[in-house]
Amino acid sequence: MRVARRTSPSGRIRPARVIAAALASAAAVVALTGCSGLAYEEDICSDGEYPVLTVGGSGSACEKNGEEPSKGYTRYPEGKVPKHVDDDWDVYWRTHTLDKDGRIVDAPDAD
Repeated sequence: MRVARRTSPSGRIRPARVIAAALASAAAVVALTGCSGLAYEEDICSDGEYPVLTVGGSGSACEKNGEEPSKGYTRYPEGKVPKHVDDDWDVYWRTHTLDKDGRIVDAPDAD
C-alpha cells in the first residue's frame, strides 16, 4: 500500500507536519503510560507501620500499627502526619517538633 506524503511546492516535507506528528506521538505516550507512572513517592513507613516524632527533636521513626510510641517518641498531631518522603509535612517536621506538653515548637537541632 502506498502512503501519500504531503510536500511543499519545493517537494520537501512540511516541517509543521513533522512537528505535529511528533507532538501527537508524545501525547499518545503520556496518555498510555499515565502521569502517575512518571513520579515515584517513597513512603515514610512500611505497610503495617505509622510514623512517630522525637519529643523535643526533629528525629522520627516508625512503629508497628497497634503499638504505642517508644519512649521519647510521640504521634504526630492529627492532620499533620507525613506520608511520603519530602511531602509538605515531612519537610515541615524537619524544623519543628513537639515539646513534652504536646505543643509545636521550633526543633532545637534545626539548621
